[in-house]
Amino acid sequence: MTAVRVRGIYATALTQLLSNGDENHEIVQPSEPIDARFEASFADVPATVTIGATGDRLGVGVTSTDEAAGRAVTETIAGLGIDALSWSDPVSSEAVFDGRVTDTTANGVVVNLGGEEGYLPSTNADGPVEAGDLLRVQVERSVPPWDEDRPVLRCDTAVSNGFARLVRGDTAPPSNAIDVTDLLSTEPREGWTVRWNDRATDASFDALTDALTDLNDRADHIERALEDAPLEPEQRTRRVAVGSMSWVWFGRDTRFALDEHRRSVTTTMDGHHRIKAGTGAASAAVDFTEAVCEPTGSFPFEVTARQFGPRVGDRIALHHGKPDGRCLDLGRGEVTDRTEETITLERRMSPGGTYDALGTERRAGDTAVTKLTEGRWWYPTVYRSAEGQRRGTYVNVCTPVELFPESARYVDLHVDVVKHADGTVERVDDDELEEAAEEGFVPEPLADRARTVATSIERAFEE
Repeated sequence: MTAVRVRGIYATALTQLLSNGDENHEIVQPSEPIDARFEASFADVPATVTIGATGDRLGVGVTSTDEAAGRAVTETIAGLGIDALSWSDPVSSEAVFDGRVTDTTANGVVVNLGGEEGYLPSTNADGPVEAGDLLRVQVERSVPPWDEDRPVLRCDTAVSNGFARLVRGDTAPPSNAIDVTDLLSTEPREGWTVRWNDRATDASFDALTDALTDLNDRADHIERALEDAPLEPEQRTRRVAVGSMSWVWFGRDTRFALDEHRRSVTTTMDGHHRIKAGTGAASAAVDFTEAVCEPTGSFPFEVTARQFGPRVGDRIALHHGKPDGRCLDLGRGEVTDRTEETITLERRMSPGGTYDALGTERRAGDTAVTKLTEGRWWYPTVYRSAEGQRRGTYVNVCTPVELFPESARYVDLHVDVVKHADGTVERVDDDELEEAAEEGFVPEPLADRARTVATSIERAFEE
């Protein structure tokens, strides 16, 4: 059985999914709400796989001490819905790199990790650092591929497992009142110091012994990797010891699939995860609603938008996700109209270049009017000149649109349909969709849906 620890706004749904499926998964170290909601008895043992919601609540990160186990869990989660997408991450949490400093900032340095970059805050450095320096660093915090931030690095080396943190070369006295190490049948690996956390307070000696043994084994793996990779000034950047990590982005359909799993355990309103993904305030409102009544009916988009946005007059971003995990910001626009589940977004375009696929020159004064409908697999943008003349229409085929208070989000599926100013209809970028499918970025069922949607739009334009 693979021991899995789950945290964040998707914890109940994923606990239900992983503990009741055909896979050999065992939920461990439950949070208090999870322990209360499930009748099952969960073990307090170290986790092989840890799942946590991303900071923006749009998906989850899956870290593992066993690559095969992490991959199996990721595949199970990504199989929840047609619009769930996953990516592996070479810059995984606790991975160790030999990196070279490429740039300095007021509060830290940028480190080239060999194809990727990380950020080392000055507070995490051992001393003064300059451009060109070669450093051995560990990843303190990874970031999902759609996040513009760099992974955060540190110069010390440590491993943790929910019960404690084992730090290499740390000989400072413990910073908390828990000191049970002397009572256990095992000791921290030589040269490493254990720091127990709050969960250790109520754990049995057997559980703490297992936790420390797990940390010692992982520390041993790092030590052996470091011995095989001595730090030399002339070395290029490279990975020294790497953990396993992947990210899963949840689309709208997948969030509703998560609702179904959660609903089999506890009271869950329709759109529970969709609303929680919007803002922290909306998340709290969902918890309150479910605590005081039994919500009925379909996802209340109009009520949600009226309370939290987007509202007419708001300026929101158009976050254009790509199948390889990146997210492009197409700029902010003003919400000029909202009817039921559709908003109209108007953006002022800067001059220079041409509009993709349309081949039309971008001129000063041009506007882009985009109509976005919650849950729709496509959206149109009409480009007009300063005088109001239509310069072409671009229909983007994508995963179901989600209209959050600060942004509209989706993942672009490459294939699109355009209608030129002269009325000519053209379908574009099928080759890019085929390439993305071949590379594994777009699962074939999702690619088929994109093709079907594009064909329907073509027919509608030609009628």
